[in-house]
Amino acid sequence: MDTAQHTDTTSWWGRLTERCYTASTATLARNINQQAGASYDALINDLERPLEPRFEQAVARQLAAGQPAHFSPAKTLMPVMMQRLKESKLHGNVLMKHADYRTLRDTCNACAAVGDCWKAMRASAELDECRRLCPNANAFDALAAQ
Repeated sequence: MDTAQHTDTTSWWGRLTERCYTASTATLARNINQQAGASYDALINDLERPLEPRFEQAVARQLAAGQPAHFSPAKTLMPVMMQRLKESKLHGNVLMKHADYRTLRDTCNACAAVGDCWKAMRASAELDECRRLCPNANAFDALAAQ
């Protein structure tokens, strides 16, 4: 048994509650998704809403795992991604009318980086990170060049 005194200023109760919260964050996010679906949908579609970092990470993991199944990255994330790629000066109206829109939308909805993308869009990611994450980045640039 370790008999050294704990010099941290956090009380044992504070450390215990912090560990309990950390251990249960994924369950909390899953329960909100299952039991308060409308609130959860509003939460994941509002990219401006501040979230506690561990809870945000748990939600991002759920999105990466395809939960909830009805979440549409193309509806929530693609417009913001296009805005982040503002150097391309691509506007949503141009894209919506473009013949490849369905392909771009399908690529976005099937993207394996949806959890990371969601976090990046929430954090107002820099252009380089957006380009690294988005499989449609080159297509957006090509459309803007036309």
